[in-house]
Amino acid sequence: MKYLCLVYADEQQLHTQPDSPEDAECQAYAEQVAGSGRMLAAEALEPVATATTVRMRGGKVSITDGPFAETKEQLAGFYLVEARDLNEAIQVAAQIPAARVGSVEVRPVRQLQV
Repeated sequence: MKYLCLVYADEQQLHTQPDSPEDAECQAYAEQVAGSGRMLAAEALEPVATATTVRMRGGKVSITDGPFAETKEQLAGFYLVEARDLNEAIQVAAQIPAARVGSVEVRPVRQLQV
């Protein structure tokens, strides 16, 4: 089953706390998960200031700079992994270096019936 691990962190604190991960550590972890055969994709995202939110209401497109909501933590990146079950996906998520200073939301990818 596919699981999306969404990494959230306060951008202002992500790289400033004592437990903050360095890029090399994050890359090494991604390589470890890829080597296990569970990695489908992983990417870090640009800062939230680069985000654009798009809405369609009443047939009209609305574009807003920034994220859809003001929050303390912002989406910083993601890992798309293959795991036997939620427990295995949680084990992968718990080892993501940024989890030490932020949080990781684990969600199953919905399987569409075609």
